[in-house]
Amino acid sequence: MGLRLRLRLPHKSSPRTPSYLLLCVLALSFFSFTALLLYKVFGSDRIIEFLPLSVFGIFYSVSDLSEKLTSDIDDTRIFFLFYGQTRDSVSLCFLFERTFVSLSNFVEQVDDFIAQTKTLAGHNLEPTPWHIFPRKSFSAATKHSQAYRILQCSYFSCPYKAVVQPKSLHSESGSGRQTHQPQCPDFFRWIHRDLEPWAKTGVTKEHVKRAKANAAFRVVILSGKLYVDLYYACVQSRMMFTIWGILQLLTKYPGMVPDVDMMFDCMDKPIINQTEYQSFPVPLFRYCTNEAHLDIPFPDWSFWGWSETNLRPWEEEFGDIKQGSRRRSWYNKQPRAYWKGNPDVVSPIRLELMKCNHSRLWGAQIMRQDWAEEAKGGFEQSKLSNQCNHRYKIYAEGYAWSVSLKYILSCGSMTLIISPEYEDFFSRGLLPKENYWPISPTDLCRSIKYAVDWGNSNPSEAETIGKRGQGYMESLSMNRVYDYMFHLITEYSKLQKFKPEKPASANEVCAGSLLCIAEQKERELLERSRVVPSLDQPCKLPVEDRNRLEWLIQQKNKTIENVRCMEMTRTQRGSK
Repeated sequence: MGLRLRLRLPHKSSPRTPSYLLLCVLALSFFSFTALLLYKVFGSDRIIEFLPLSVFGIFYSVSDLSEKLTSDIDDTRIFFLFYGQTRDSVSLCFLFERTFVSLSNFVEQVDDFIAQTKTLAGHNLEPTPWHIFPRKSFSAATKHSQAYRILQCSYFSCPYKAVVQPKSLHSESGSGRQTHQPQCPDFFRWIHRDLEPWAKTGVTKEHVKRAKANAAFRVVILSGKLYVDLYYACVQSRMMFTIWGILQLLTKYPGMVPDVDMMFDCMDKPIINQTEYQSFPVPLFRYCTNEAHLDIPFPDWSFWGWSETNLRPWEEEFGDIKQGSRRRSWYNKQPRAYWKGNPDVVSPIRLELMKCNHSRLWGAQIMRQDWAEEAKGGFEQSKLSNQCNHRYKIYAEGYAWSVSLKYILSCGSMTLIISPEYEDFFSRGLLPKENYWPISPTDLCRSIKYAVDWGNSNPSEAETIGKRGQGYMESLSMNRVYDYMFHLITEYSKLQKFKPEKPASANEVCAGSLLCIAEQKERELLERSRVVPSLDQPCKLPVEDRNRLEWLIQQKNKTIENVRCMEMTRTQRGSK
């Protein structure tokens, strides 16, 4: 039998109490928060459809208690509960039970919603089925702290910005932007070649729809804003750094990047076979391609950094590598070929290369790279600026193309490129005996030995080839990387036969939301590659010239054949 106290007030219809106001504020706060969340996610037309029932439950519980306070003022068990005049355990339990159940339901629904929210860091994403890899492990955090972070970063980190209307390259007078346009490097001509499969038909919605089957994510740019639709996870932080690069492009050339709808894959090997897709080619962007595939090469993530291997943004790395290459003169460098890398990446050519590790017999020093051990040691033994002590450096593809090419060329050593099966966006501008030396994959060790002997017999020519390779990479500044991205996206957008629209499942991505979801080391690298709006125009894209490209390809093949003949002549002389 609990104690029942009755309070007689002079007026039956007394003013609302502070308790009532407190409950109303709490209810309104929950309701407003949920409405804001759903508006951000689904838009105003679908809020009611997805409004969690728990909010109504909380609102109903609070309203019910308020009615009891005002309609039956004589019964003051709950009234005194708020004013400390009674300790009616039944009323107390009732209040907390109703509130706790409603809050629990709300939290469960939020947790379920967040468990389906995909992020650029890889949360709630499966690996690409065409290239399985270990799931990414995230830093230790409680379930709710991680959920809060996903929620905050995915839906509440992009401030409202006025719509930026696309501008023409020729409408910049009075904008402060320089009107002079330098000529783009010659390899920019490959943009026309890469987009040639859609020159007649254009790119339709059906083309993009079919490309989705092989895509890890979709990029849509609308009025200067970036929207990303996530399908699969990418290895390590590739997707995050690639998206960051696109965000920097939008910042560098505000209002100049056209509306576009692009499908991306972030794994190594091209997948759109030219023969298989000849009747209906699908446009898919990735980091490399080759003659047998239609995949469109796009600058890889490492230009903005690679946190897992401690690589900084491209211009920082290049500057240090170039400085490191000057520590020894050409004549003081070791007269051998050098390679350091990971052979355990399903790469037959790298496994074959390991057999050439004999300084006297093959003139080569081949080193195995263990990234797990390097990480434990703080990457002290893998600094690229400390790996320019040899006259010759070897490039060998991994599972497909390798980002290591640009760092190897940057050393100023004569780069020995084992005939590649894959090419990225800039490597197609390299010329044999001009800025690298071609190595045969069929007689690998002997071919390396010939290149080393030739270079030691012709030191001036070998040094010149190395310096030209370094100069080529120096010309590939981040300004040129952004220009390539700009022209590729612009030319691709001209082929679109439809007006791009934001996919229902896509989220806006901005610098704030991406940095929010990034881990500390990733965030540090990303911040170092931030750009500001440029006062310069993008470089001028060379006109399409199919004949010139064909001539360059023929000249390259002819030079490689000449080198093979030189090797064979020496082999034949040695066998006599």
